[in-house]
Amino acid sequence: MKTTEISEKTQDDWANIANDFHGRTQFWNCVGAVDGKHVRIKMPFGSRSLLYYNKHFSVLLLALVDADYCLIAVDTVAN
Repeated sequence: MKTTEISEKTQDDWANIANDFHGRTQFWNCVGAVDGKHVRIKMPFGSRSLLYYNKHFSVLLLALVDADYCLIAVDTVAN
């Protein structure tokens, strides 16, 4: 896989993203769409219930995209 880095956004970048969203969805001041996914994993040794969700162990992946579905930010959530 190719290593990719998401650059920091400037004030102009955020304004352009908001304008693109408004043009496509008629939502004012929207700077991204967020979605998340619980990915099932095997129980890590000694985790007890920290990663337990809905009867399974999982890690939460979150992503923020602009109006063109390009990633703005990515995060993994594990307690």
